Amino acid sequence: MAVENTPARIGKSVVIRGEVKGSEDLIVDGRIEGTVCLSESRLTIGPSASVAADLSAKDILVLGQVLGNVVASGRVELRAGCNVEGDIRALRLAVEDNAVFRGKVDLTQVVTKGAEVGAHAANGVL
Repeated sequence: MAVENTPARIGKSVVIRGEVKGSEDLIVDGRIEGTVCLSESRLTIGPSASVAADLSAKDILVLGQVLGNVVASGRVELRAGCNVEGDIRALRLAVEDNAVFRGKVDLTQVVTKGAEVGAHAANGVL
C-alpha cells in the first residue's frame, strides 16, 4: 500500500519531452525537455537530473542541472553542485556555496501578467 505523502518520481533512465503537470510532489532524476507545472506542490530536481524546461511550482529544490526559467510561489533552493541557467522568480531564494547560477532574480510577490504590467506602468517602467 502506497504512503499518501510519498512524492512521485521520474527515474534516471526516463526522458520526457513536452509538458508535465500535476498536483502532487515530484522528484526528477531523469531528463525533461519542455515545461513542468506543479502549482501547489514541491518539485525536486535530483542530482542526476538534466532539465531543459521552464519550471513552475510552489517550492523548487535544485540539486542537478536546469536550463530554463524557474518560478515558485514559495521558495527556491539551489544546493551545492547544482547548475541553473535561467531567471528565477520567487518569494524566497536560498543558494548554497558551490551552486552555479546564471540569470536574473526577482524576489517579489508572484503576480499575474495583467497586474504585473499595471504595476510596472504605475512605476513608469515598461
